[in-house]
Amino acid sequence: MAAVVLGVLAGCGRAQLQPAGPVSDAERKILLDSVVIMLAIVIPTIIATIAVAWWYRASNRRARRRPDFVYSGRVEIVVWSIPALVVIFLGGIAWIGSHDLDPAQPLPSHEAPLDIQVVSLDWKWLFIYPKLGIASVNSLVVPVGVPLHLRVTSASVWNVFWVPQLGSMLYCMSGMAGTLYLQADQTGVYRGVSAMISGDGFADMHFDADAMPRDQFAAWVASTRGSGPALDDPAYRKLLRQSVPQHPYTFRSVRPGLFADIVTQRLPQGDGPRGGVPGVHAVGLR
Repeated sequence: MAAVVLGVLAGCGRAQLQPAGPVSDAERKILLDSVVIMLAIVIPTIIATIAVAWWYRASNRRARRRPDFVYSGRVEIVVWSIPALVVIFLGGIAWIGSHDLDPAQPLPSHEAPLDIQVVSLDWKWLFIYPKLGIASVNSLVVPVGVPLHLRVTSASVWNVFWVPQLGSMLYCMSGMAGTLYLQADQTGVYRGVSAMISGDGFADMHFDADAMPRDQFAAWVASTRGSGPALDDPAYRKLLRQSVPQHPYTFRSVRPGLFADIVTQRLPQGDGPRGGVPGVHAVGLR
């Protein structure tokens, strides 16, 4: 049974070890470097524990018992120097990584970033492409090799936007807009999730991040502009109602300034877990 549980848990972080963009690739390097550095303590400690237990076994007549032993400078140097070096190295990695991977820092690229506005709703994700004039629900479609400039907010309770294979997660809060830069370097469909419990619909609050070649992305934009409803104030107020969409869908146009009105709360907030929809019972987290 224990082996089965460990096998299941081993797959929980698999996405982080299969990066599809520069941010997630840098994060994987930090993770692996940190593990290697910490093994400098773990492996010698395991070896020393086994060696001491073997040497001081009852049958070993050569092992000397020294009850009066109190202090050894050489032992102190070894005991304290290795952990100190590990802390220094880990601190250096954390310091450098926290600056290089600042979510609000633009990624180095000759390409202009694609602006995307992200709104966390109960229990779905709204993606607005302000310069393209389109939007989608539970489907983040992006071109490969182009930096993504994401502005993230919540129309309801505190939430977390995360696409593990693309990189950093970012908290999204009502009345605030955070900045996150990501990029997909490989074509594919990557799972995006909500990383903050926000009510009974939380388990179904996920989306697909579809990274496609630029010509296919241009075709998707043209197709989206030619079909679907318009995202105006009445349509947005309908989106605010608690629901778990069965399928992703798109809007052919978006009312200008909609995201700014959501952030500044000129438009109403969502009900949060206090509300309810058939089959989904709120848990009162607000």
